[in-house]
Amino acid sequence: MSATYAATQTYSVADVEIVMRRVSADLLMIASSTQAITEATAKDWAHDIELLAKQGYLHWVDLTLLANGEEAQATRYVVNTESGELTSSRPGGVLWPRLTGATLRIVVSHTDAYDQAAQDRTRSKLRISWVPSTVDTSHATLTSSAGRDYASNGFGMQRKDYK
Repeated sequence: MSATYAATQTYSVADVEIVMRRVSADLLMIASSTQAITEATAKDWAHDIELLAKQGYLHWVDLTLLANGEEAQATRYVVNTESGELTSSRPGGVLWPRLTGATLRIVVSHTDAYDQAAQDRTRSKLRISWVPSTVDTSHATLTSSAGRDYASNGFGMQRKDYK
């Protein structure tokens, strides 16, 4: 008796690109409304996130607005490769505040597939020199709410907002 196993992907690179256009639009809107980063920086972040997603290395992305060292607002995007269960939304929805002296922090979590060999292959294609982080992204001082879902076929990003 024998058994076989076959895994199939239900999404393509084009699906990742469709979803990432929505995430990129969010990043650009946040950059514009907060003035905490430049549009060029937001585009660099979006480029790297999309590159990691296309390779299957992206697990989640956490974006936090900090004012005087305290969290003011945050959003987390979690990759969902079974997004047939998601309904796609349009980007945006919530304008982030413009706070004096505020900064935006981005933390990217990768999958286990992003091992040293994958990092070595990918490093030259990234626009940001990412460094390891141990920062707390639980947003314990903020209240969470359902965000928007961005999906195309079997690939999606679930957005959760924190205020």
